[in-house]
Amino acid sequence: MFSDTTMVILCLCVVVIFAFIIRTVRNGKPHLIHKIYLTASVLLAIWMLSLIAMKLTDPANTIMLYVWDALVYLGCGTISTLCLLTVLVFTKGLERMPKSYYWLFVVPVIVNLAVWTNPLHHLFYRVFSVDINQVVFGPILYLSGLYIFTQFGFSIFYLVRFAVKSQNRLFMKQAALFAIGSLVPAVVNLLTTLRIFHLTIAATPISLIVTMACHGLAIFHFHFLDIKPLAMQRVLDWISDCYLITTESGLILGFNQPLLAVFGACKSLRENGFLSDCLKDEDLQNRSAMYNLISSIEASRTAKSNVSYEQPVQVIQNDELTRLAYMAEVTPLIIEERIQGFVVIFKDITKIKESMQRLQDSHIRMMEQERLASLGQMAGGLAHNLKTPIMSISGSATAMENLVVECEASLGDSEVTPSDYREIYAEMRDWLDKTREACAYMSDIISAVKGQAANVTVSESAEFSLDDLLRRVSLLLRHELLSGGCKLQIEDHMEGEVFLHGDINNLVQVVNNLISNAIDAQLPGGDHTITIGIARNAEAQALDLTVRDRGVGVPPEIAGKLFRQMVTSKGTRGTGLGIYISNAVIRGKFDGTMWYQANPPGGSIFGMSFPIGNITIKERKQLRN
Repeated sequence: MFSDTTMVILCLCVVVIFAFIIRTVRNGKPHLIHKIYLTASVLLAIWMLSLIAMKLTDPANTIMLYVWDALVYLGCGTISTLCLLTVLVFTKGLERMPKSYYWLFVVPVIVNLAVWTNPLHHLFYRVFSVDINQVVFGPILYLSGLYIFTQFGFSIFYLVRFAVKSQNRLFMKQAALFAIGSLVPAVVNLLTTLRIFHLTIAATPISLIVTMACHGLAIFHFHFLDIKPLAMQRVLDWISDCYLITTESGLILGFNQPLLAVFGACKSLRENGFLSDCLKDEDLQNRSAMYNLISSIEASRTAKSNVSYEQPVQVIQNDELTRLAYMAEVTPLIIEERIQGFVVIFKDITKIKESMQRLQDSHIRMMEQERLASLGQMAGGLAHNLKTPIMSISGSATAMENLVVECEASLGDSEVTPSDYREIYAEMRDWLDKTREACAYMSDIISAVKGQAANVTVSESAEFSLDDLLRRVSLLLRHELLSGGCKLQIEDHMEGEVFLHGDINNLVQVVNNLISNAIDAQLPGGDHTITIGIARNAEAQALDLTVRDRGVGVPPEIAGKLFRQMVTSKGTRGTGLGIYISNAVIRGKFDGTMWYQANPPGGSIFGMSFPIGNITIKERKQLRN
């Protein structure tokens, strides 16, 4: 029958198979592909155990030998079917067995019935024997062999074709190992059945050692059963991004299902159709999107480069009209300096835009908080700023009233000459001039405060001068500077008057914040001069606006985080919003940058750099006080 060495090998193989079964079951709930492969492993173990039992059975006991042989065909006749099912499930990513696949078991069932009932019809064995040279096969055995070889052939074909089409190295390695492991026992079985070589009935199961080695390498090293590949089209249909491939003439070569969300369920949008035909389709929902696509392809053809644009679309989701946003990129496929086609990618940026909007809203809220905090600080100084001009106006009014009374009393007095009246009138004009100056000063303060009180979301963008900026800052912070014992000094190194484009109120808020910080940072008994510098940065091609003080400075651990986090060196007295929001304002509103460096004599220098292209320099009409 076969040697003792072969029997030992079969016993070892059975042990390995059961170890594999136990390991797979312990790994958790098996998927469909695991169940099929486990079933094949169990049938292979039954096949080998039946051969071992035949070896241990008395050769004279023909009935038991036939029973063991019939059990052999439970595995021999069914493993090829399970092999084909494994490949189909693997390549198609199935989780449930289609009912049509159960028809593959019809032939194995008929063969097994024929084996067990062979004594009645002798269609499987004409003459039964455990010696391969003495047995005479019937027609059903040859039918079974043909079916087995066909299934192994299709298994190898499907798997190799899938691996080649996927262009995935891992799948190719898995396919090669699985194909070799399936091909070896099929060839050995064919040689045994046709008696080309003198082989025993154990030849086929022994050849399965190669199968176990190849499949084991594929399973344990390349994770054959752990990776569930899907057809490439199914993967592309699952992703939210859309793609479209066309020829140079606009013939559609391929696309995925999400693309239909952009253009709607259009009958003309199909493979082997033309994009231009879609514009004629009455079912096209987003006609403007198709116009934009065709126009962008033509622009890409002309420029021979990528073209990107944003495409908003409206789709029905959960019975509601939803607005989505896509970023479309048209890429020409250039081969040998000729455009052969185009690839269009539509990337869904709806979530990104929503996140950006939330971030912008958050910045606006923080800017509003900082603005209100700044107004709170100015409120106390506002009364002091207005007190002086109000007292001046009140004094002027009293003086005017006294002069009026004096004029009325002098009427009819012969000693009062016209020159006396002219002197009274001159005094009245002086007091009126002082009143006008006080009113103008109050008007400037009110205008500055009114600008800062405006909501940041309704700010206006216009051209303004740095002279006007510094005048407003001086007015708003006059009381705070006096209270802190500080002096504001201007160092203007520009030859003309500098104009910026943007909202002056935003920049006033930033400069106010920097000066307020400088006032808080002053050292007792130190130099309380705060300097605002204006100079051209030739190296960076920018205009630098700096606020310099000689205070305590910024700790190194805080300096590195100033513009990236909301940090403060004021302890519980600070929120950290000021510098962080100021940086956001300079970047977002003025296309500039904000920076910090230590002042060599002591203190800090906070600077703002504005691109030289965003400023205008005009001849200064009057000297700044």
